[in-house]
Amino acid sequence: MATRTDLANAIRALAMDAVQKANSGHPGMPMGMAEIGLALWGNGNYRHNPQNPQWANRDRFVLSNGHGSMLQYAMLHLTGYDVSIDDVKNFRQLHSKTPGHPEVHYTPGVETTTGPLGQGITNAVGMALAEKLLANEFNKPGLEIVDHNTWVFLGDGCLMEGVSHEACALAGVWQLGKLIAFWDDNGISIDGHVEGWFNEDIPQRFESYGWQVIRAVDGHDVDALEAAIAAAKAEPNKPTLICAKTIIGKGSPNKAASHDCHGAPLGNDEIAATRAAIGWTHEPFVIPADVYAGWDKKEAGAKWEGEWNALFTKYAAQFPAEAAEFTRRMKGELPTNWQELVKNAVAEANAKAETIATRKASQNAIQAFAPNVPELLGGSADLTGSNLTAWKGAESLKVVDGKISGRHISYGVREFGMSAIMNGIVLHGGFRPYGGTFLMFCEYALNALRMAALMKTNNIFVYTHDSIGLGEDGPTHQPVEQLQTLRCIPNMNVWRTADTVESVVAWADAIEQRQTPSSLIFSRQNLAFMSRTEAQIADIKKGGYVLRDAADAKVVLIATGSEVELAVKAFDALAAEGIAARVVSMPSTNVFDKQDAAYKASVLPAGVPRLAVEAATSDFWRKYVGLEGDVIGIDTFGESAPAGTLFKLYGFTVENVVARAKALVK
Repeated sequence: MATRTDLANAIRALAMDAVQKANSGHPGMPMGMAEIGLALWGNGNYRHNPQNPQWANRDRFVLSNGHGSMLQYAMLHLTGYDVSIDDVKNFRQLHSKTPGHPEVHYTPGVETTTGPLGQGITNAVGMALAEKLLANEFNKPGLEIVDHNTWVFLGDGCLMEGVSHEACALAGVWQLGKLIAFWDDNGISIDGHVEGWFNEDIPQRFESYGWQVIRAVDGHDVDALEAAIAAAKAEPNKPTLICAKTIIGKGSPNKAASHDCHGAPLGNDEIAATRAAIGWTHEPFVIPADVYAGWDKKEAGAKWEGEWNALFTKYAAQFPAEAAEFTRRMKGELPTNWQELVKNAVAEANAKAETIATRKASQNAIQAFAPNVPELLGGSADLTGSNLTAWKGAESLKVVDGKISGRHISYGVREFGMSAIMNGIVLHGGFRPYGGTFLMFCEYALNALRMAALMKTNNIFVYTHDSIGLGEDGPTHQPVEQLQTLRCIPNMNVWRTADTVESVVAWADAIEQRQTPSSLIFSRQNLAFMSRTEAQIADIKKGGYVLRDAADAKVVLIATGSEVELAVKAFDALAAEGIAARVVSMPSTNVFDKQDAAYKASVLPAGVPRLAVEAATSDFWRKYVGLEGDVIGIDTFGESAPAGTLFKLYGFTVENVVARAKALVK
């Protein structure tokens, strides 16, 4: 029978062998956290089913210090997931199940993509929040169908990143008692010993957030770790930080406790010395049968899930509507009346024909959908009244007697934290979060947006105050390059809408997405309603469509958002001079680019010169207008002045659009 030492050393051996074979990677953290992994994964504290990684009530595990990915891959392999020894041997190779950092959807059992430090713990906060909200909504006395923990491994680097402050402070406010984090306190980062750049009192910091902190745990003492886990699980209303003191690269005679083993293979000689030092006599990638038996969790996992299935059967018998709703939401399916909701919302917006700011049009769309789509979970980074993300009937998130409820979250001034928490909420399942801030401040959150697109989460980022139309707040708050930045993120749908109808369509499209996040961009200022035919309304969903047209058009005006109204006025002015034109509204370039060639050619016909008009940087539009076309954009920062003054200053006038269009007509 394998000893605990044998079980922990299996992680060390797999980590150093896989990194060596790949000739790249990070062996130090897996070797240093082996006993922590054993205490959590090996001894039944982590409730999961390797044969069904998507079991709804499984615990969630996040490796926030994702560079140590071989720790997670080793545990997945040893406990019985579909991660073979050949997959371990294929570490960091093309299309393998074991990429350099953990990637959700690539590897069974990986809950989120980690690597950018600090975002894993932030995702975990979102997961724990989702668990607590779902439990409050669905659990019944004696039938607690939502009851699981979120576990996090994190390192010094995660705690250095500012986003960890944002998220962990909120975790304390929200009393996320089922969030339990292990701090791998090894004192080493890539540059060496961290005292010169990381010396704050971490336990005191987390206590100030409202966490339970378990200090000074020997990270290589499994009994001490299990005692800490028991204490963490016993605290219902505070998240827990277990401060585990470890030796990075433990077992390596010459490189342990130094940055030499942090991010590079140990080398064949040191691996041989390590094998001798830890008493591991087996060849590379050979795990004895008794070690596999000691780690295997297939039988235990099947038992845990079976017990839950029996509980859920009882729940469904007593509460069939709630059981059906829970199942629908965890599958990510929309309500059966969804298409009717969209049809009615579009028709109402079209019938009202309101001239309002598109941020208000966005709120109207939320109001149309949210009461009937209970998984929509809103929020704002301290700008609710400006972003207009709340809706009538939406209770603000609150914690009372340890229970949490509400459907609109005030995240505080934490744009990055909000966005990465939203990623975690989506990955958990059961909710579709959306969160708002000013477009300018997406800059704080860009890496979380990139991660959303990379992970194919379908959350919704709401950005208002979209241009120099913001006015007097000046260039610090006036976005110029942000639209193009968002559009260049692969797998991100960006919508900048021109009026109420386009705003409803954009919201509907974002909600319908299954594997694509959306950024919805809205104005501060009022925008005129655009009349359309039914066919034109249907074409909005294609991302770009012909809004106004004249026979034998000599020039195409392409515009988005507030500039669509300007293009329509220029269209009329050109017509008065006998010049036929076409206006193309392109609320989503990303969606338009996905249409077939025939449709795109029908909207942007070859041989007709094009003028793009958008209050943002101009270079992006060159791919649509070509070398012979023209762009009216803003390639400088804004100024502090009323919006009307600024639009005139930067050439967003009918006269300028007409003059630039006429210059293209031959």
